Amino acid sequence: MFPVIPGSALAELGRTEGSADTLALLVRDQDTRRLLLLRAVLDAAEAADPVICTPAAKARLREDWALLTEADRAAPDSPARAGLRYPLTGAWARRCLADLHPRTGSPAYEQRRELAHDLAYFSAVAAVAAARAGIPFTTELTARDGTLVLPSLGALRTAKRHAERVQVTHEAGRMTFHRDTSVTVCLENGFGAWSGSRAWTSAYALPGLVSGVRPMPLDDLDPYRVPPREPDQYALSGPAGPDDAERKRWLQSWSGTAAALRTGGEKRLTEAIALLRCLVPLEMPPGAEDRGSCSGTRREAFGALLSSVPVTPVAFAATLVHELQHTKLAALSEMTELHRAGSAARYFAPWRPDPRPYDGLLQGAYSHLALADFFQRRARTVDSAQGEDAWAQYARYHAQVGAVLPTLAASPDLTVVGRRFVEEMAATQERLAEHPAPRGHTARAQAYVRAARALWTQRPPRGESLK
Repeated sequence: MFPVIPGSALAELGRTEGSADTLALLVRDQDTRRLLLLRAVLDAAEAADPVICTPAAKARLREDWALLTEADRAAPDSPARAGLRYPLTGAWARRCLADLHPRTGSPAYEQRRELAHDLAYFSAVAAVAAARAGIPFTTELTARDGTLVLPSLGALRTAKRHAERVQVTHEAGRMTFHRDTSVTVCLENGFGAWSGSRAWTSAYALPGLVSGVRPMPLDDLDPYRVPPREPDQYALSGPAGPDDAERKRWLQSWSGTAAALRTGGEKRLTEAIALLRCLVPLEMPPGAEDRGSCSGTRREAFGALLSSVPVTPVAFAATLVHELQHTKLAALSEMTELHRAGSAARYFAPWRPDPRPYDGLLQGAYSHLALADFFQRRARTVDSAQGEDAWAQYARYHAQVGAVLPTLAASPDLTVVGRRFVEEMAATQERLAEHPAPRGHTARAQAYVRAARALWTQRPPRGESLK
């Protein structure tokens, strides 16, 4: 039975805020759902047709689960639980569940091959948990496409491009991969693993956002870090493999992000520390260099933020504010039903050229409302030069939210809880209006929204294209 969201927590979230207790409530609920999801993978594999999931694959999955359970019992800080809560493990689990159900038009052998690759990755998850817990073991792991990835540790390059079994032993913090030439890696405290072999690449992490906070993985190794591209949908750019220069740029922006977040209110730093669990570097989309970074979140990867290299600490702070609202709202939506609107894309949103479904409109308005709050607070605390830019940003976000709030509030599909949530959003919008931006910024923002609406009204009907 999942917890009922308290009224005080709902009000905080509606204001785009969240006390430590409220954020912890979201995190606990998501962690519980992750454990249930992983159990669902095990149960679905056991029940799957042997043509899809072979008896050998089922037996291996049971062995991995047993090793994971031993690791969970062996260590007081439960590295097994930490590994299962890692955001990209959720992406892996969703992928496995999809593979475990027959797909129309997909040959059985193709589906079985994909599933075998996916389930084999769980062996690496279990092995890392056992190693972190200090359990000695010997097992076999499967490299895919010439790489064996061990989450939070690193990756081993292998000679063969097809699936390859690699025997692995662990003893006292040292893992040895037995191949033609053995490779030994030494586990670092908390994250990464060191080796003198050029075949090994250690996982990389940025320092904690503030002193005393855990390091932040910058994950460019996990095979499930970026979702597959879907036709006719907005897609994130592809995964990036940062070189030393790009990692330096990440570090430079990251090092100033906490201070930038604080200029928009201490609550923004609080939610970043509570919710963010890993960063996934993305390539910069062609032609987007002058518009800053691109970013996104994934419902199935709670706590992960995908982004191209941040341009500045302030820009990255704004990205965190934006994307963590999606994280909060997605988690809240799993705890309670906010609306019963369908998925038809038909609503105007001044931040997108394409029609949005109601849920997408709500998500966008919520993240833009938080950005309006962030930049207004920043405008009132920083020096005049930075303040002018912050006022311009605030004015635009505030105008954009104001253009869609009436649509959100008028929907008959809102539940009682959802209506209270949207009412809190509206009250926050009104509170922000008590401190308007200088007149020029406000006028330009309103003109921007009017232009976006004019373009929207001139768009061709769905199914047609402009000639």
